[in-house]
Amino acid sequence: METNCTDDPVQDLNNQLCFAVYSTMLGLNKVYRPLLDKLGLTYSQYLVMLVLWRRDELIVSDIGRQLFLDTATLTPLLKRLEARGLISRRRCTRDERQVIITLTEEGRALREAAQALPSCVGSAMKLTPDEMREYRERLLTLRDNLFSSCNCPES
Repeated sequence: METNCTDDPVQDLNNQLCFAVYSTMLGLNKVYRPLLDKLGLTYSQYLVMLVLWRRDELIVSDIGRQLFLDTATLTPLLKRLEARGLISRRRCTRDERQVIITLTEEGRALREAAQALPSCVGSAMKLTPDEMREYRERLLTLRDNLFSSCNCPES
């Protein structure tokens, strides 16, 4: 029986940038999970809270734009945060199709408890602040390039 093995380095899993990014995110999740468990948040919920801690009273679509999430994905997440008492949702009086998300007192207070997360994650990365900035900038450039165009041949 013949196998379809190849020594082509282009198809080697460990040579794939996408796999390097994916497996790095798995590592980040392992570091974040116990820290976020103490706050009672998932990683996605933490991202929503970061957006709201920076600027409160946003409409759902504004939050979704910042997190690259559509409304259908974001709505159940927001409902869970509301059930936890961290945010409130209300319809906009000018346009009832829009929902405004506001932090509750409990949601604002959680910000203090989350202050240590970035330094804990940074320590786990074992990178200098300059190295972290460089990685972040390169990843943001890569992300922006991917969202702005795809140079892939059509199938």
